[in-house]
Amino acid sequence: MKYRNALLIILLVIIADQLSKVYIKTNFYYGEERLVLGHWFRLHFIENNGMAFGMKFSQGTIGKLLLTTFRLIAVGFGFYVLKQLVVRKYSRGAIVCGALILAGAMGNLIDSMFYGLIFSESSFHIAKFVPFGQGYGRFLHGQVVDMLYFPLVEFKFPESFPLVGGKVFSFFDPVFNIADAAISTGVITLLVFQKKMLQRQEHTPTELNGQAGN
Repeated sequence: MKYRNALLIILLVIIADQLSKVYIKTNFYYGEERLVLGHWFRLHFIENNGMAFGMKFSQGTIGKLLLTTFRLIAVGFGFYVLKQLVVRKYSRGAIVCGALILAGAMGNLIDSMFYGLIFSESSFHIAKFVPFGQGYGRFLHGQVVDMLYFPLVEFKFPESFPLVGGKVFSFFDPVFNIADAAISTGVITLLVFQKKMLQRQEHTPTELNGQAGN
């Protein structure tokens, strides 16, 4: 698989991710929820300072800055790793998974880097684009937009159950975005099929040099 094809996958995922986030950001109140397919697929607008699926790294400003900086370094290193996968002729599946993971990381990184600079704050008022630098936060301090919610199973435990009686159980509860989905798809696929995907294909020096130029 050629490197430019991997870059195309990255570009397409980022475009889909950012278009969905901009739409939600500029059309939903914070916390607003709309049904898409019954009650099991909903659009639910939230934002977070943390990692994929709303997980938290730190509530503080320093933690947010460290996480965004780490993402930036990881993305830069990710392009190097992806290039090596292509040059060393790993399987198409491994390269696609690498591209998905990198695209997801970049999608959320864009939020963290720029959304605080270009959007007003989301609350009871729908956010709007503002002049660059006049948004709700500083560079590297933007919040990641999440919206995909799939509560496939939801029920309330009987009051007689010890510890969990009366509590509501929901699966799948985390709210996520297309970037999160791309990362998860790439990671899970690699873990499940790692023996097949992470095998290098046989190549000659001529093929290796030709592949490196793509």
